[in-house]
Amino acid sequence: MEEGSKAQLPPPSHTEAMEQPPPVPMDQDEGWEAAETMEEEDATAADVSDAADPMEDGEAAGDSAAAAEPMEDDAPTSSPTPSAPSATAAVDDSTIARKRRRRKKQFPGMIPTAGVRVLRGSSSSSSHTAAHLTGVPRRRGRPPTSSSLRLARELDSEALIALAAGFPADSLSEDEIVAAVLPRIGGAEQANYLVVRNHIVALWRSNPLSPVAANAALASIRAEHAPLVAAAHSFLSEHAYINFGLAPAVLSLPPQPPPSSPPPSILIVGAGLAGLAAARHLIAFGFKVAVIEGRFRPGGRVFTKTMRSSAVEYPNTVAAADLGGSVLTGINGNPLGVIARQLGFPLHKVRDKCPLYLPDGRPVDPDMDARVEAAFNQLLDKVCQLRQVIADGVPHGVDLSLGMALEAFRAAHGVAAEHEERMLLDWHLANLEYANAAPLADLSMAFWDQDDPYEMGGDHCFIPGGNSQFVHAFADGIPIFYGQNVKRIRYGRDGVMVHTDKQAFCGDMVLCTVPLGVLKKGNIKFVPELPAQKKEAIQRLGFGLLNKVVMLFPRDFWDGRIDTFGHLTEDSDQRGEFFLFYSYSSVSGGPLLIALVAGESAVKFEQASPKENVEKVLETLRKIFSPKGIDVPNPLQAICTRWGTDRFTYGSYSYVAIGASGDDYDILAESVHDRVFFAGEATNRRYPATMHGALLSGYREAANIIRAARRRAKNVHSPEKMDINVEVKVGVNGEVKDTVKDSCIDLDDLFRSPDAAFGGFSVLHDPSTSEPDSVSLLRVGIGARKLGSGSLFLYGLIMRKHVVVLAAIEGDEQRLSTMYRDFGTKLVGLDSLGDAGESLISRIKAAARK
Repeated sequence: MEEGSKAQLPPPSHTEAMEQPPPVPMDQDEGWEAAETMEEEDATAADVSDAADPMEDGEAAGDSAAAAEPMEDDAPTSSPTPSAPSATAAVDDSTIARKRRRRKKQFPGMIPTAGVRVLRGSSSSSSHTAAHLTGVPRRRGRPPTSSSLRLARELDSEALIALAAGFPADSLSEDEIVAAVLPRIGGAEQANYLVVRNHIVALWRSNPLSPVAANAALASIRAEHAPLVAAAHSFLSEHAYINFGLAPAVLSLPPQPPPSSPPPSILIVGAGLAGLAAARHLIAFGFKVAVIEGRFRPGGRVFTKTMRSSAVEYPNTVAAADLGGSVLTGINGNPLGVIARQLGFPLHKVRDKCPLYLPDGRPVDPDMDARVEAAFNQLLDKVCQLRQVIADGVPHGVDLSLGMALEAFRAAHGVAAEHEERMLLDWHLANLEYANAAPLADLSMAFWDQDDPYEMGGDHCFIPGGNSQFVHAFADGIPIFYGQNVKRIRYGRDGVMVHTDKQAFCGDMVLCTVPLGVLKKGNIKFVPELPAQKKEAIQRLGFGLLNKVVMLFPRDFWDGRIDTFGHLTEDSDQRGEFFLFYSYSSVSGGPLLIALVAGESAVKFEQASPKENVEKVLETLRKIFSPKGIDVPNPLQAICTRWGTDRFTYGSYSYVAIGASGDDYDILAESVHDRVFFAGEATNRRYPATMHGALLSGYREAANIIRAARRRAKNVHSPEKMDINVEVKVGVNGEVKDTVKDSCIDLDDLFRSPDAAFGGFSVLHDPSTSEPDSVSLLRVGIGARKLGSGSLFLYGLIMRKHVVVLAAIEGDEQRLSTMYRDFGTKLVGLDSLGDAGESLISRIKAAARK
């Protein structure tokens, strides 16, 4: 098995013992590589100053050797690559010490989170559950047999595989709760469901080349639990946890029957990974789909450019360069790892060694390196302690700049007092700015690392040949309308319209996957306007910048046995300028070197000419290698990215700015009236700023659209339709004006002034009666978010007289216990309240309109 091919985790068989140790599912010592970035500008070494025209306009940049080519001609030539990954998983080596080039974000104690439950400690209980599910008898009063211990071990391993795929270790996920996979949360039925769900996920991950049928899990589970298998399989398929991707057997599956006839039509704005994943998944569920893309290529911020030499003496020098998303950040559980296996793409593990060089080319002293890195992590620990004190002592919290806090502690403790130490500390700070695509001065001290607990474990990997291979495989056969610059999205009770600079598209629903930078610019007008809460989240979240200088050389003059090396700068204000170099020689097909520009330097980079930037990079490289007697030649071709001025992105990827939090990702992901949906890395709270985060958000919203279509099909004859009318009028000068009549009553708005509220409970009474036995609508917040930005909510129907009893009880846990035990009220998702719930909500909304 090749290095880095650990995405495919073999699930245990319920009939054979698990021989290999389970993988570490959530490695807290792994950093992550931002994977959502950048468009390009071409420049040759001979005339890089001419590389200023963006390629989306179809113009050549530089001389003829650097001309932009159509994407279908940009496929990299074949090159020696590692062999395809094996189906057998290797033991994860992610417990190796901190790896600087992975832009380490996590460190001990940074985010107070509940530890991963060690399932081994409860093997007796899991064995009991397994026995119930599989029919293995348990003999009371006797020690467990080797068979039952083996079964418990298998269940534990399957739970770890499900955990790596993004599920909680021993509870339902939020999506499962909302989808109402069980009629009642908790109890033995939930425990049994979790075993079934984990088993199906493990079956799929063991062989993602073949779809998992619903009856496959029944081979090792008692027939009486077939309803649990059906529920789990349906949920996992709908949400693309199984049977997703591009394997021939998956693509050949017959489409699911659509929720209505004719099938709902979905417009998807943006042909990046999020939009393409959603499109393919919706088509598999019988929907009609059209993707609207402003560029003349798919992929968005994932773009592989084929670089070719025009020099006569180097006629065959070619390399594939990822100008945007480049690294699969953590391969365990990563859906892109699954898809790479399906497509037979080899994986190259990004090697850990990363030498650092001083400005004059001398290597950094190892002892000083270790000392400063330890001090850097201690500074981060101090920041963690400070924010905990603030959280405990300030009722409503307060947010500060991460950069300000780090500098204050550095000065107070005399860290990096010597000049060389300060340069090395600046390198680590630049690496942190790279992780977030933002200057530290712009990052939230309280929430900048809110996604760390969810990082994918395992190796970080390159895809030889570039990540556009994923894009083209996803885009194959999908109806995509290129060169359509979206200007306006109108939505109402009868559907949606997407207006571009060329034409208008009509559909039932729209999925918007444009980058956060485009939403911040306001280039797309929504009619009616988006809810205030969503507009505020768009403005609070940050959208940062990372740029690259990509250079194709005549030969590999650096050490091809390493994948990264770093460079320190004299001036702290320039710490992010070419601070890290990536060697792609082993995966691109040619001698390719990429210099990264982060923080404030990424902004200044776009203000200089491409020729000037390339000359600076060459000067830096010559300072490093000339003292060693190594000649640094001029590049055969060079490309400087300028993502900040790209009109289809206006930046690289999202970050948590001062005053924002992880909740803003959730708010941005919320749909509007089941008509307008949102996907993209900036809508994924767990995996922002990554390629797999974008992909997963597309699958998530496809599932949400499927549920919304089913609700609409169910209520097609109901008078309680969304009451939004958009009148189009022509002004005196001929301009088109949209006049919005919005009489829609949002349930969240009504719960802001409930009839009763206590603890995490709030209640809306039936306005048509005040009888004690009348039914009220109960809402309970689960998993509190940042103050003022809501929670995950569950709902239930409860008698008015029982509300009075609950209000008198101290503590939400006691209230929940009383409600379940004494009143028989169960909590479900809003869509699972049944006809009685829908009728009650209709009466509540009708009364609010008066």
